[in-house]
Amino acid sequence: MGVTGRYRDAWEGFWRDAPGRQGAVFWDAEPVLTAGVHLAHFEPLMLDPGLPIVDLGCGNGTQSRFLAAHFSRVVGADLSAAALDKARDADPDGQVTYRLLDASEKGEPETLHAELGDANVYMRGVLHQAAPEDRQQLVDSIAALLGDRGRAFLVELSEAAKPILVGLAQSPEGPPAKLAPIFQHGIAPGEVADEAVPVYLSAAGLTVVAHGELPLITTEYRPDGTRIELPSKWWVVGRTL
Repeated sequence: MGVTGRYRDAWEGFWRDAPGRQGAVFWDAEPVLTAGVHLAHFEPLMLDPGLPIVDLGCGNGTQSRFLAAHFSRVVGADLSAAALDKARDADPDGQVTYRLLDASEKGEPETLHAELGDANVYMRGVLHQAAPEDRQQLVDSIAALLGDRGRAFLVELSEAAKPILVGLAQSPEGPPAKLAPIFQHGIAPGEVADEAVPVYLSAAGLTVVAHGELPLITTEYRPDGTRIELPSKWWVVGRTL
């Protein structure tokens, strides 16, 4: 089994209890501040923008619906059925196709690739949430979805984000309201060393086409009214041919 039952149950519980409205979840920031910024770096480096695009770890689908305004076919994939229920509820016109998918299980992304053909992939802040033993398989699954012509945009918290999160969690007033449910459901954001991501990519047969740093925007604010932003790194990758 890839993702442990406890891990899957934690996410299922989190999304079942999460409010349905956009912006109610800690990382569910407005797409113009998230996927929109990322797309400016990603789309010019796609070999074929006409390929389907998979939003891997789509959650409630906020970013997926933004991507659907730019691409003809978007698949929002997540391991939580409760998250996908919220995504469908927020997408009555069916702009996006939603798919229950555990990317830590080798066969599932391969099955999706067989259906879609080569695809581009967007993945925001998923790797650090995966169990450490599942991270290489997760990146291998991205490679399986890409095939020969797809490219992926990955963004992950950098090591510099950890002290910020720890500080928020240990605040005398308690963690911010939107951060607290994550801990309450037993989801402890993991840490992926900055130098580990290129190693995962290389082992999966992927080449880094471009990379950089951007803040990961959240929906939460500090008492002084400033928005909480977390340091993150991004990569555009493709299959090594």
